[in-house]
Amino acid sequence: MQALSVAALLLAWEGVARAGWVDPLFVPAPSAVARAFGRIGRAAVAGLGDTLLKTAIAYVLAVVIGVGGGILLGSVGTLRRATNPFVVALYGMPKILVLPWIVLFFGFGATPAVVYATIHGVFPILVLVTGAVRDVDRNLLTVARAFGAGRWQLYWKVVLPAIVPTVLAAMRLGIVFCLLGVLVVEMFAGVRGMGYVLSSLANGFQAPELFAATALVSAASIVIVLSLDALNDRLSQWRGESR
Repeated sequence: MQALSVAALLLAWEGVARAGWVDPLFVPAPSAVARAFGRIGRAAVAGLGDTLLKTAIAYVLAVVIGVGGGILLGSVGTLRRATNPFVVALYGMPKILVLPWIVLFFGFGATPAVVYATIHGVFPILVLVTGAVRDVDRNLLTVARAFGAGRWQLYWKVVLPAIVPTVLAAMRLGIVFCLLGVLVVEMFAGVRGMGYVLSSLANGFQAPELFAATALVSAASIVIVLSLDALNDRLSQWRGESR
């Protein structure tokens, strides 16, 4: 059914474009987009690979810092209350404001993209995980302690299974924010990657090529999200077994 709806949309789009109801300079037909991908395919795939590599590095850093920091802040009330104003301020601040400073300190290349994407992705994860740990049912902890569970057993048998859904939701947000962060730096800081490819195509008014490159990024994003959904299923099984 999903494939049929997508095919119907593409056919309708093709018909509208061929009928001249839209300006091909801005909305090219799907057939023109497919031909354009043949022209830029190699460069676009290379740029996407570079972007995904930086995104993966930033994502790992964001998940490690966000989940680890969230568990720490959620567990230690004094530390959470002391740092909460700073976390809320940094979370709410438009991250684009720090991009010029990152470029100033790290120059051009892969490093500013990784740093900015990590900052972009870490705060949603940190805030969600902190709230999940803080809101773990205290009755479960009390019962576990009554049965002699130590600190590590509490985290492994109670806290971690309880926060798995929130962690997975945070990870889904984190990958989107990290990819967005890398693309933003590549677009505005002039480094190589898919963001630079998209910016160059837009500046050159190459609409079919721009649509093709955008579709490639979208397809990669869908694959990543589906992979995280599969991970969610596996962790849900572990969560059920640990109870």
